[in-house]
Amino acid sequence: MPKGNSNSNSNYGWGSGGYTYSGSGTNDSGNHYCSRSGSEGQSGYHYSNSDGSYYYSNPNGSTYYNSGNGYANYNPSGGQSSSSKSK
Repeated sequence: MPKGNSNSNSNYGWGSGGYTYSGSGTNDSGNHYCSRSGSEGQSGYHYSNSDGSYYYSNPNGSTYYNSGNGYANYNPSGGQSSSSKSK
């Protein structure tokens, strides 16, 4: 499962600077979440879902969803979204 490690630039927009862990838990559906907040009011979170999918809502305004079975969608901040599906 992906991790929202603030020291890595490969986490779909979580970035490497200024974000601190603000909470995590598991909801009633068994989906794990982790949230972060930034020094300038930015915030973001990710879900690692029990079905193998995961979703990022990033501090930079972008989002990323991966179904866990071949479909992915990345929507950059203020830009054109892109989707892919494995054959």
